Amino acid sequence: MSNIDVIFSPRSVAVLGASTTKGKVGYDIFANIINGGYTGSIYPINPVADSILGRKAYKSILDVPDKSIDLAVIILPPKIALKSIEECIKKGVRGVIIVSAGFREVGPQGREIEDRIVAMCRVAGIRLVGPNCLGVINPAASVRLNASFSVRMPQPGNISFVSQSGALCTAVLDFAADRDFGFSKFISIGNKAELDELDILRYLHDDVDTDVIMVYLEELRQGPEFIEAVKEITSGSRPKPILAIKSGRTSAGALAAASHTGALAGSEAVYDAIFKQSGIIRCNTIDELFDFANAFAYKKRSPLGKIVRKIPRGNKVAIVTNAGGPGILATDMTVSSGLELAKFSPETIEALASHLPATANIHNPVDVIGDAACDRYQNALFAVINDENVDGALVILTPQSMTDALGTAEAVVNIAQRSNKPILCCFMGVVDVSGGVRFLQEHGYPVYRFPENAANAFGALYRYSKWLARPQLAPLQLSHDVKKASDIIQSCLNSGHTRLGELFGNDLLACYGFNVLPARIGTTAQEALSIAVEMGLPVVMKIVSPQILHKSDAGGVIVGLNTEAGVLAAFDKIITNAAKYDPNARIDGVLVVKMAPSGEEVILGATRYPVFGPLLMFGTGGIFVEVFKDVEFGLAPINRGDARNMIRGIKGFKLLQGFRGKPVADILALEMMLLNLSAMVMNHPEIKEIDINPLLVHEEGKGTTVADCRIILEPQKAEK
Repeated sequence: MSNIDVIFSPRSVAVLGASTTKGKVGYDIFANIINGGYTGSIYPINPVADSILGRKAYKSILDVPDKSIDLAVIILPPKIALKSIEECIKKGVRGVIIVSAGFREVGPQGREIEDRIVAMCRVAGIRLVGPNCLGVINPAASVRLNASFSVRMPQPGNISFVSQSGALCTAVLDFAADRDFGFSKFISIGNKAELDELDILRYLHDDVDTDVIMVYLEELRQGPEFIEAVKEITSGSRPKPILAIKSGRTSAGALAAASHTGALAGSEAVYDAIFKQSGIIRCNTIDELFDFANAFAYKKRSPLGKIVRKIPRGNKVAIVTNAGGPGILATDMTVSSGLELAKFSPETIEALASHLPATANIHNPVDVIGDAACDRYQNALFAVINDENVDGALVILTPQSMTDALGTAEAVVNIAQRSNKPILCCFMGVVDVSGGVRFLQEHGYPVYRFPENAANAFGALYRYSKWLARPQLAPLQLSHDVKKASDIIQSCLNSGHTRLGELFGNDLLACYGFNVLPARIGTTAQEALSIAVEMGLPVVMKIVSPQILHKSDAGGVIVGLNTEAGVLAAFDKIITNAAKYDPNARIDGVLVVKMAPSGEEVILGATRYPVFGPLLMFGTGGIFVEVFKDVEFGLAPINRGDARNMIRGIKGFKLLQGFRGKPVADILALEMMLLNLSAMVMNHPEIKEIDINPLLVHEEGKGTTVADCRIILEPQKAEK
């Protein structure tokens, strides 16, 4: 038995704080364990009661006749709970669930008690769930444990649910009952003082009764280590899909920052990055969570008895419907879900034509016409699902006078049992299609009420398929001068320079393989001209001021200066513009920079978060970066595959692929620059924020050039 098995499959349970008063949590949880049909031994602990619900009560867990207890459920105030933990340790308890609240969530005193309890449990080897949680449910016939204050015991299933919110759990259980939805394991982790979501995810990965994991998150306390551990669950040798919904999905939390990256990033960008890099499928709503779980739980047994999950190989979907309108809706949602309508082979079209009436549409979406009986559905579905160009199918049924919902459901199951491709159904309506819906559910086949739900779920299957089949790229050989970079950073901090522009920033970037341009400051127009002539025209000129970070906003950047007269005039214009923009700004001069060769403008950036570390950003660059917000995020450190996904994830990626006759950009060099940036912010925690904007990406084989940068440094606090 695993040390977490005692939580989900205990042979004996003691309820500390069991009550004789109906309506109190201590009564309800004890009643739920009994009424749920728990198969083990159960002991109510109450110092003043003789019995509770017909079971002998004990004044202390130490009085229970069993030599040891697997699981203790504690429903007591914090100070009394602390004393109970001491008794649990003496009794040899192996697992504890603290349902009661009043711990770290209420303040320092509660946190201190919680920390003491955790320390005691760790020394004793006790696994702890909570405090401040709903509890744990295991509906398996061999256990039947409902150690929670939810009166509803769900039916057994192959999907497990992990939640930080106890209140949400009760709503989810009610929702699941309405949808005839079963669970393998159900747990509310509350404050996750000892066992956290990662511990539970690892346990469920090894749980033979769990095929799909659903998670509700409010916050994570781990970053890169969470990604690496979950990546093994979602795509290792025994992959299991994880579907997550996180509260607070808004742009709130973006930093009030000096960099574009800080302004665009926020806590949700961090979570999006964590989910993408670990292979977690993110859901927007509870409804979507259940829709996706239904699709992922869909599987078949191979001739050798092995369970095969039905994941599409590609995104080409066929639609079979008896009504044109829902077929069009499904087509629209299919496209918006990242799917494509499959193009049938001539043989498939011929087969469809032979079985369907002349008025039917034999091209995708296939319309078998409103008077279709189940044989039409069967023949059409058999034809399209066996087409090599089809990766899966959506079957849509609307109740009409000739509709046989049950017969159609039987036909779908008959075909689906012989195919490795996913077939999702949408039986629209409630009463008239109920027989078919029930048959599909009983046989484990996903069925939805609306076409868009089915198409969206199929899109989630495809995204997971892409994750499983993602290329494993060889690492790139990178060279970094970490010591020189550290010396530059320390020198800047020692001299009070915490906001670096190109003058110092370029030196730092060069240590990490970035191609930077010659740049020097001119304090007079004549000095600027001398620098420009020495470098060779054309040049770019930019204002240098610690108070003016966004130079273009101040009219402080002039490009393409290719005459001496132009350089002199530009100097005066830049100084004048800067003075108007901020009369109190300190003007250190004008930076003269060698003009870079042309290229596509992108932005690379990073901003640092407590707990998670540096969040990287890549996107379409230039002065409109905060207008278009065409960016992708990744939590450092990233690997080459992560860099590849970030680059290909923006809408502007087409511009790098040779759009409208332009040369293909050097995407390999761009991958290297993202990896260099990742290494730099990981190696130097003093870098608080950084923007490289624009980074010019030249044509394939010619690399990249830094056209501008800004770096915010922050001294590191000495460890106590």
